[in-house]
Formats: sequence, structure tokens, C-alpha cells
Amino acid sequence: MSRLNTKTLAIMALMIAIEIILTRVLSIQTPTVRISFGFIPIALLAMMYGPIVAGIAAAIADFMGIMLFPVAGFFPGFTLTAFLMGITYGIFLYKHPKNMTRIVGAVLIVVVVLQLGLDTFWLSIIMDQGVLGLLPGRLLRTAIMIPTQIICIRFVVHTLAARLVDVN
Repeated sequence: MSRLNTKTLAIMALMIAIEIILTRVLSIQTPTVRISFGFIPIALLAMMYGPIVAGIAAAIADFMGIMLFPVAGFFPGFTLTAFLMGITYGIFLYKHPKNMTRIVGAVLIVVVVLQLGLDTFWLSIIMDQGVLGLLPGRLLRTAIMIPTQIICIRFVVHTLAARLVDVN
């Protein structure tokens, strides 16, 4: 957190705004499934500034997104998941080689453990439905998002991030 200066805060704010737009406005959304590219700015923040900054930015983006574009009421479980997603990307991608093993590891934890597991649990609480009843649609989303996130993060690493952070 010692690198938290004006430039870092400005970049965080920009990435939070991009995440909100990609997740809340430019996404495919049903009551139980959302497919978006909102993970890209969080993964980029994780590569540039580490897990804590990415986690905080993801949590702020989730909170601000639900306040600006309310689909349902605020539920802190989703904000916790967002924070853990930023932390996970940071653990795998900050100050480490951005190889396929690390990218795939981060994506599998984020998509399978956090989004499929934890978010499905949160949805079951909110919707008062069993987890197994929610799984079919969520499994389809998982099958779509794993390769999508791997390809997008790899693309970001080799195009945009090469100019901003140490890729190797």
C-alpha cells in the first residue's frame, strides 16, 4: 500500500469506472447469470499494483455498481466475492511471470471457486432456492467464462500490460 499515491488512485478510479461499465452496462445478464468483461480492469490492476489494490478496487466497483445500477438490493456476499477475485488475480499475477500456468490458475480459482461456488451460494440465499437448482445455468456461464477470461487476460498481458508492468 506504500505505492498508493495520486497516480495510483487516479488509475484505480479509471479502472473502477471501466469495470462498472463493462459489468453493469455492457453485459449479458439474467437473474442468475451475468456474462461480462468486467474482470479485465481488475486483472490489470492486480498485475500493476498487487492483490490489495485490486481487491479494494473490485469491492468498490461492486458496491458503486449496485448503487448506480440497482437490479436488486445490496448483498455484501457479492462484494466479498469481488474483493477475493481481485486478491486472487493479484496473488497469481503480481510480480510473477505472466505465463499460462499462472493465468489458468487464477482464472480457475476465480471462475470455479468464487463465481460458480461462492456466488451460487449467495444467490441461493437471496433467491431462497437450492444450490443444485441454480447450477445448470451457472455451469454454462462457467464453461463460457473460463476460456474467455484466459484468452482476454493473455491478450491484455501481451498487448497493454507489456507497456505498463514487467511481463516476465
